[in-house]
Amino acid sequence: MDDFRLGPIGQISRQVTDVQEAVRWYRDVLGLPHLYTFGDLAFFDCDGTRLFLTTGSAAESILYFRVPDVHAAHATLSGRGVTFEGEPHMIHRHEDGTEEWMAFFRDPDGGLLAVMSARSPT
Repeated sequence: MDDFRLGPIGQISRQVTDVQEAVRWYRDVLGLPHLYTFGDLAFFDCDGTRLFLTTGSAAESILYFRVPDVHAAHATLSGRGVTFEGEPHMIHRHEDGTEEWMAFFRDPDGGLLAVMSARSPT
């Protein structure tokens, strides 16, 4: 048996009706540190777990598990029978060159999950 384990939850997404109002509320009322906003996507730091707010059509929260290597996690979980919705792919490149990679899959009830990892620039 291999020793692969999912890491801590790195991100949770929540659907909102108005991103700007949600940014104001989560930042000013709850006091969460605002990381950045891109259009209708806003991100906050919750003591190391990122909160992702969007006006998208997601009906429920998505759990994103941190892993050291998204490609290795994809291969291991695929070998355990997990069907991914696509190959691991880069989601975002930060200004410092760090790349965020993710791969999405569903639980037995159809709930969306993801594995995520960051690659530092070399």
